[in-house]
Amino acid sequence: MQESAPPYGILLMAYGTPNTLDDVEPYYTHIRGGRTPSPEALENLRERYRLVGGRTALNDVTFSVRDRLQEQLDRAAPGRYRVYVGMKHWHPFIAETVAEIARDGIREVLAIVLAPHYAKMSVGAYRKYAEQALAELAEPFEFKLIERWHDHPGYRMLIGERISAARERLPAELRSDARVLFSAHSLPEKILSYGDPYPDELRESAAGIAELLGLPAWSFCYQSAGMTGEPWLGPDILDYLEVLHAEGVRAVISAPFGFVADHLEVQWDIDTEAQQKVAELGMHLVRIDMPNADPEFVDIIASLVATHVPVAPTH
Repeated sequence: MQESAPPYGILLMAYGTPNTLDDVEPYYTHIRGGRTPSPEALENLRERYRLVGGRTALNDVTFSVRDRLQEQLDRAAPGRYRVYVGMKHWHPFIAETVAEIARDGIREVLAIVLAPHYAKMSVGAYRKYAEQALAELAEPFEFKLIERWHDHPGYRMLIGERISAARERLPAELRSDARVLFSAHSLPEKILSYGDPYPDELRESAAGIAELLGLPAWSFCYQSAGMTGEPWLGPDILDYLEVLHAEGVRAVISAPFGFVADHLEVQWDIDTEAQQKVAELGMHLVRIDMPNADPEFVDIIASLVATHVPVAPTH
């Protein structure tokens, strides 16, 4: 009797976030490559988490995506797939999950970073952590990583739908002239020196969504720049809101399309700081609902699996 092939592994990779305020220091230290943050920087980050309720939903959302994706794949092909989660900066770390996958006897894995746009500094780090973990295995499994999916039609349609829904939450007299403001996580300007595609992918992606919606005008900016003492990509959202105000824009639809889940960069940078800024300027700002673990988003991830994984076992 022929033994059945092991499932095909699907590894969802996300940034990770501390679960408690006590977790902030080891989390921040890991982000900094093992270097302990200064007391001032640590307290600043802790305070941000405190002000958004002590933790964000990122970890919970990521595991919900895993569970819902597993259910969807099981309906399509029972027993064919096993879905895992590995975090870049929190438990379960990518290395921990790679070891678990190996213990489970999985021989082929497709990894998907839950961030649509590629940057060597960000997405490249996921690959580095995975490959380091694979090198530690006695018998490494076959590993394939989807590095970018910003041009996925379903993703663009989803963000477009969320923009349209957010527009309806504005006062009726402001809806038609509201400016859609796309934003994504900033990175150090030095990425431009080696031709990183990140800025171009972001603008291409924003332009594609704007075209779907037939937007006569839209804007793009960055957010969440690190405090490292070096120049980061701009303009920053807080500065750009002042520019829009000077142009006579009265209402803004915030589309942080570089992210897919509610977490600190959304809850603090948009829902707290940007909202404070527009209040000072006498403007209105509504933010789109993030994809999180909504069915439409899980469908997008499932379609990536269907595109990149053989229909039938290869062994």
